[in-house]
Amino acid sequence: MPAFIDKAYIENTLAGAQNASDAEITRILDKAERFEGLTHKEVAVLLNLRDEKHTARMFEIAHKIKQHIYGNRIVLFAPLYVSDFCVNGCKYCGYNCTHGFERRRLSMDEVRAEVRQLESMGHKRLALEAGEDDLNCPLSYILDVIKTIYDMKFENGEIRRVNVNIAATSEENYKRLHEAGIGTYILFQETYHEPTYREMHVSGPKADYEYHTTAFDRAMRAGIDDVGAGVLFGLYDPKFEVLGLMLHNEHLEKEFGVGFHTISVPRIRRAKGAVQTEYPYSVDDETFKKLVAVIRLAVPFTGMIISTRESLTMRKELIRLGISQMSGGSSVEVGGYTAAKGGSGQFEVADGREASDVVGWIMDEGMTPSFCTACYRSGRTGDRFMSLAKTGNIKNVCLPNALMTLQEYAMDYGDEEFRKKAAETIRRELPGILSDKIRVKTAGNIERIKNGERDLYI
Repeated sequence: MPAFIDKAYIENTLAGAQNASDAEITRILDKAERFEGLTHKEVAVLLNLRDEKHTARMFEIAHKIKQHIYGNRIVLFAPLYVSDFCVNGCKYCGYNCTHGFERRRLSMDEVRAEVRQLESMGHKRLALEAGEDDLNCPLSYILDVIKTIYDMKFENGEIRRVNVNIAATSEENYKRLHEAGIGTYILFQETYHEPTYREMHVSGPKADYEYHTTAFDRAMRAGIDDVGAGVLFGLYDPKFEVLGLMLHNEHLEKEFGVGFHTISVPRIRRAKGAVQTEYPYSVDDETFKKLVAVIRLAVPFTGMIISTRESLTMRKELIRLGISQMSGGSSVEVGGYTAAKGGSGQFEVADGREASDVVGWIMDEGMTPSFCTACYRSGRTGDRFMSLAKTGNIKNVCLPNALMTLQEYAMDYGDEEFRKKAAETIRRELPGILSDKIRVKTAGNIERIKNGERDLYI
């Protein structure tokens, strides 16, 4: 077991935090409200909250943090599944090696067709997804896919950022991914509880708990300074999982100077062909909202991601509590954007709306959909991004870029009604740019976009 994840220590820390005084809880909430973040021991206290008064205040602070740091912006992306070949025996996953369905890997022509469809939906950033199978889906194939995506140019632009969510690999392979120009490397721990991890991952390379849990160390040594983590809530006690995430984040901060760039919060969902169908640790909606709020207070400058595993109603509530990124119009099937849906996906989707409907809904909720990818192309990654975020200066780039990408989306993909709605959103949000110089530049760039220019950013 990695030194930074100690099962007994996590259990003892959670047990010791159960009887925190009102004064201690208030101190922790006051600290969080100052945007200072929390230690894992303070997180343990909040995970054990029982007083509704404290819980209500925690929700208020989570919303305050979301508004102060991220404003009304919601960053949009889409997953792109390129291969469902997998040699792992993960009980909860529809891609497990015992599931006897016809597997496939996209050809480069099929990748181009999928990307063309995604770009026509307005997407500018993708999360590349694939099962683990070195024979049928080697890293060389993933690198070819990335190059293929980046080489594609369309009348209305291109995919500007490819995040990668593939299995734990070697430091040398992470160097190759870094050289390919990926955005964030994403890897879900699934569960930090080693006995549960071993029970759920019965065979294949992923069954190696230590190799999987130390993947981010190898990635960061290889030069990838933006990594995204997550657990699959429902496999084990969610309090244990959140504390594991916090300890992992503290480990990376100590060793590399920067922790998680993003944290995803997926809940277990049914999957066709999954070996396990019952989950005694399934997380109900109210508990889930508390978990999201705790994470928001703990790591205020870390992006939080929700997928189409969650319903429209839940996504709406979670945005208030700290979610800053979400997928829209997603398919979790290989080739799912160009073929009729209904094949073998990795899990069941709860929010099946079209991407355009999600974008419009975000504006109806008084928020700003963002397709920005500027930080990755401007070198604002890793500790450089966190430095800007913690000083508040990130606001001078994130909101302007969100508004410019919204204008671009409206011109290229929206009808007249949508353009009017986007114009109103831009008018409402533009005064929120505090720098006079940047506000004027943003307004000027928006006019340039209306006149046909594209990919303007700060």
